Amino acid sequence: MFQATAREVADQVVAPRAEETDATGTFPHETVKRLGELGFMGVAVPEAYGGAGADTFCYAIAMEEVSRACASTSVIMSVNNSLVCDPLLAFGTEAQKQRYLVPLARGEKLGCFCLSEPNAGSDAANQETTARREGDAYVLTGTKNFISNGAEADVAIVFASQDRSKGHRGIAAFLVERTFPGYTVAKVEKKLGIKGSSTAQIVLDGCRVSAANLLAKEGEGFKVAMATLDGGRIGIAAQAVGIARAAFEAAREYAKGRVQFGKPIASLQAIQFMLADMATEIEAARLLTYRAAALKDAGRRFSKEAAMAKLYASEAAMRITTKAIQVHGGYGYILDYPVQRYFRDAKITEIYEGTSEIQRLVIASHLLK
Repeated sequence: MFQATAREVADQVVAPRAEETDATGTFPHETVKRLGELGFMGVAVPEAYGGAGADTFCYAIAMEEVSRACASTSVIMSVNNSLVCDPLLAFGTEAQKQRYLVPLARGEKLGCFCLSEPNAGSDAANQETTARREGDAYVLTGTKNFISNGAEADVAIVFASQDRSKGHRGIAAFLVERTFPGYTVAKVEKKLGIKGSSTAQIVLDGCRVSAANLLAKEGEGFKVAMATLDGGRIGIAAQAVGIARAAFEAAREYAKGRVQFGKPIASLQAIQFMLADMATEIEAARLLTYRAAALKDAGRRFSKEAAMAKLYASEAAMRITTKAIQVHGGYGYILDYPVQRYFRDAKITEIYEGTSEIQRLVIASHLLK
């Protein structure tokens, strides 16, 4: 039932604007607003806090369906669900949940996750942004890079170091509103894909944040970040599955209709083998994603499984979108056909929320314990 609803929303609300969103690079405000009204901006958040009251498994289903329609829209949804609502639900105080989680889950506000910095990408513990305690507040100073939803977000979860000598144990997490003095969106990046989502650089210049906006405790920021990214990888794995599925379906339909040598190219074994491989990889990626989601919902450890799902699904998406272009031949390379968009959108799934190399490190660390 949830899948049927998600597919209907994707087909009727998201898909009609996908091509324009990509072509113009404009943030899909109306689409995101509608997703919020339908409960898709807080899928696994309890109804008491403004969410849909579903679970991670349903969230993965929703991410696949929305991603199949428009990856730009799905990453906006992913950040709000996985990287903002999830840590607020897990680590936030009741006051923080009422002030921030409720409007975020309802889609009335939008969130972003400020971890990456110019010198802290895969090395996330190398936080140069500082947080200095002053009475009943903290003063944040530093620069955050590649922040998804950054130019549009009302609320940011910002990670900063209180004591760099302590490494990851000196990091804290803060809830920072866009309107706080000293918080500036400095630059919006131009990207290869997911063009409708804003990716921004955010500068914190003496940004004063109330102590009431400390998320979790001092020194627990890195724990918040890593736990959040574990869950976020399930969403990105589902996004990769959705993109791959869109590419596969486009290639299959094109192959059935494209006639060469007097017959549809779908009758050629070379094309059939490509389609068979694509379908098999999609199924494998989906099942890995479902397993990680089910483990999270069961309250069991899922870090390794989420990394496996994200690694396999993202790399499979690149293989599948490449093959989809190949099936289309020359037509796959021109903008009139959507497979080029799927190809461009797929690439980022191998990079954000932990590169493929980082996923392999995570997996290996569990295998070698």
